[in-house]
Order: sequence, then structure tokens, then C-alpha cells
Amino acid sequence: MRELNKWFLENRREFPWRVDPTPYKVWISEVMLQQTRASVVIPYFEKWMALFPEVLALADAPIERVIKTWEGLGYYSRARNLHAGAKQIVAEFRGEIPSRREELMSIRGLGPYTVGAILSFGFKKRAAAVDGNVTRVLARYFSVEENVCKQAVKRKIEGHAEAVLDKSEPWITAEALIELGATICTPKPRCEACPLEKGCLGKERAELLPIKNEEKKTILLKRAVIWLEVEGKVLVKKGEKGKVMADLYEFPYFEMGQDVWVLRKIEREMAGLFGMQAELVEKLPRLVHTFTRYKAELYPFRFEAKRLREMEGYQWVDRNKLEELPFSSGHRRLLAL
Repeated sequence: MRELNKWFLENRREFPWRVDPTPYKVWISEVMLQQTRASVVIPYFEKWMALFPEVLALADAPIERVIKTWEGLGYYSRARNLHAGAKQIVAEFRGEIPSRREELMSIRGLGPYTVGAILSFGFKKRAAAVDGNVTRVLARYFSVEENVCKQAVKRKIEGHAEAVLDKSEPWITAEALIELGATICTPKPRCEACPLEKGCLGKERAELLPIKNEEKKTILLKRAVIWLEVEGKVLVKKGEKGKVMADLYEFPYFEMGQDVWVLRKIEREMAGLFGMQAELVEKLPRLVHTFTRYKAELYPFRFEAKRLREMEGYQWVDRNKLEELPFSSGHRRLLAL
């Protein structure tokens, strides 16, 4: 794989996490990069490192500040796991990220890929880091005609990944495989630009590989979202622990099913839930919010009421302090309106 290493050193993209790649930097960047484009991650990574430059700073930070810093990246359980993992590293490893695979695997939120990346890029050890990009590269290169979602096939791919690592600088090969999958051996490959083209066994069927399970269908949701304001205070709700939107704030909303409700029905539902009368100020533009397997169409309405009433499970927040709270992405866009 010397040609791959050479290609990587000449063509690799410049990213802040590749400058002095400490185990902590690798850990944070790899979690951020999961299912997110590298160009999007850069400002988030730089802000994170400014606020939480090392494990102890992250462990000591309030969870709301961590979530707020993560706001916009989605998959907020990853931010919660980073926070919990940092606390665990402080408690069990004196604040130092361990360099043994078994110990790394014991840390909350760390799976085989992230552990491999930390060992390889952070500690310069011989370890494969197999993500979706690497799986695609190796399934094509070795012409793996089996479903890569099966555990036995995953182990086969991992074996291939370990076998191709350079003897003297294995961490370069490990990162080069990721880079190749991200830039050249993409779902629509550019085989003519690939440094591994000559030895690729699956080149003729590249666009058909890897073989995977069919993707789950997206579930459509239609929600009436309520901005309810009383004397400069706005009603919000914090996501419950264990739920998809845990620790994130959202405005009250109603599930409308398949139909978009008329205003009269929304007002009836509001009166029933909140026990108060409110006047419509404006109907805001529709927003689309995607998360996990869901696509939520948000239909926002802005109401004002004259009297503030406390409601269990909800809280009133000064309008000018809403920006300080971490919101789910769809509701954060509503706040921007």
C-alpha cells in the first residue's frame, strides 16, 4: 500500500484536527465527523477546542453548555456520551485517555471505529479504523460480494484493513483509506484518479459495491408548533432523559397526523392543553426538520396571551435569553425567524 500512503501525503486535505493529532483531538473530531461533512465540522471543532481544550475541561463543564456547543451537529446523544466519557476518564484514568484497546472500549460512547482511530492517529499504534468509507474502499478493492452489514463480513473487512497497514507507519495507511473513501472511492467512484486502481478486484462493479441492507423508510411527521408569548416570556419544554431530544429545548407542538389542521382546531387544542386563551399574531413559514428516520414538517404559529400560567413540564423563558439555550435544529430555525 505504499502507493496509497504516497498519494495521501501528497493529496490529503488540511484540517485542524490533523495538526498535532493528540488522542483527545482525535476522539472529539472523529465523533463530530460521524455522518457529517468535514467542512461542516471545522468551525464546531475549533469552537469546542477553545471551550474544552482537554478532558478535564470537558468533564467539568455543565451538560447544557456542552449541548449548546454541539447545537447544529445533530445526534445529541454523541455530545452527552462525550461529556459522560470525559467524566469517566477523569474518575477512572486520572484524566488521561488510555492507550490500551480494552480500556478505551470501556469508555462510554466509544465503539470499535473510534477506538481504532484514537489508537492509530492519536497514539501512532498499529490499529485499523474501519468506518463506512473504509468499508466501501476495501469491499471494492477485494471484491467482497457479501452483505457488509453482517458481523462475519464486518470481521472480514476488518481483517483486510489490518492486513494492508504499512509496517513502519501504519497510521498513515489507516487515515489514507478514510481519505480515499471520502474523496475518490465515493458512492460514485472516480477510478481513474485512484492510486489503487491497478490492483482493485472490484473495479468493474464498483458502483454495485458494497452490498448493504436496504435503508429504512423515512417516516413523515406533521407538527403544529406554538410560539406562545406572555409579557416577553416564551413557553418552552426541555427534552426528557432517554428521549431522542433529551436536554434540548423545543416549543410546544401538536402531532397533526396526515392532515394540516385549520387554525380553529389548533386554538381548541391549545385551550385544552394550556387552559388559557391566546390570540394569533402571525402564521410563520413552514420548516422541515429531519432527525434519525423522521422527516418532520413544522407549521409554526405565533400567539400572545395576557396572563402567564405555570404548566407542569413546561417553563417560561425571557425572550432575550432563548438564544442561550440549546434547541433542536428545527426549533432553533424557528427561533431564528
